[in-house]
Amino acid sequence: MAGKEVKANLKMKIPAGKASAAPPVGSTLGQYGVNMMDFINPFNDATKEMKGTVTAHITIYDDRSMDFRVVSQPTDDLIRQRLGIQKGSGRPNSEKIPKKLSEADLTAIAEEKAKDMNADDIESVKKMVAGTARSMGVEVE
Repeated sequence: MAGKEVKANLKMKIPAGKASAAPPVGSTLGQYGVNMMDFINPFNDATKEMKGTVTAHITIYDDRSMDFRVVSQPTDDLIRQRLGIQKGSGRPNSEKIPKKLSEADLTAIAEEKAKDMNADDIESVKKMVAGTARSMGVEVE
């Protein structure tokens, strides 16, 4: 890797398993002159088992090669889906959302996010998820 210079670091939100040459993928990768099929096919293979929208972190090198890693759905999206709400509270300290996140919901979200987090155990990840929930005005039972 010593000879390669990083030309760009990109972040794109893409539906899992559904990357195509259409925008945003085609238009974004096109401007760096990389072969978008070198991204699209491996990305779709890597994400076909996932659900929802995932974030791809793409590193493009000066020789037009690239690497990418995939991060699953954002924690706040997962919390909103679990509770069936459109958005969190605009004033989370004073206005709470009527629905609460159960311990089971918290564990399920934590298990899904564990591979993206830099924590060693599920309890630590649950604390991070609970913190995200609180910042959205969602209380945890």
